[in-house]
Amino acid sequence: MTEPWEPTGAGVLRLPSGRLVRGRGLRHPLPDGPTPTYGVYLLGKPTPATGWEGRWLRWPDFRLPGDRTEAAAVLTDLWRRAATERVEVACWGGRGRTGTALACLAVLDGVPPDEAVAYVRRGYDRHAVETPWQRRYVRRFAAG
Repeated sequence: MTEPWEPTGAGVLRLPSGRLVRGRGLRHPLPDGPTPTYGVYLLGKPTPATGWEGRWLRWPDFRLPGDRTEAAAVLTDLWRRAATERVEVACWGGRGRTGTALACLAVLDGVPPDEAVAYVRRGYDRHAVETPWQRRYVRRFAAG
């Protein structure tokens, strides 16, 4: 098992189960401290290489994932890994797509879909999940 993130670390969301997931914007410098063991990167084009295992998920800015079935599988895998690994999810700005993915992880962790956006805004970033269609995606994620 990997040492977890600091629960009070910048950008670290604690899910109800205790799993910790770091969200961040790739336009900002890498935070101090430990690096992830696994990351999921939500961008319109492939992600630059990192020093750890990662997965690119095609997800254009202000939009939704290009393949929703793939997105559900990738986020479910990220949620499972968060039980034993230091995981992160990131997009360019760290709010819209990252917040949407974090809200989906919260749904997987047992937060009701109608409450997941508020949960992420309280625990991660008050501006997370930027568009109406991102909020709708989270509400419908459980059925995905």
